[in-house]
Amino acid sequence: MESTVTVRGQTAIPVAIRRRYNIKQKTKLEWIDDGHTITVMPIPKDPIQALKGKFKDADLLRALLKSRREERKRG
Repeated sequence: MESTVTVRGQTAIPVAIRRRYNIKQKTKLEWIDDGHTITVMPIPKDPIQALKGKFKDADLLRALLKSRREERKRG
């Protein structure tokens, strides 16, 4: 998908993207520039609620302990 930037620096978000990510009027967008690419992410109105249940199947304790072990090895 592509869009064109206007003289005023505006562009339209393709409808398929708006629907998939629930982007509606007044949705705020975060622009992330890593020096090579630009990523645009919608900011949910309630970020805590948006993350609720997202990591329910992840073993976060195990991941944390593994990360700490690796850090200790590096010194």
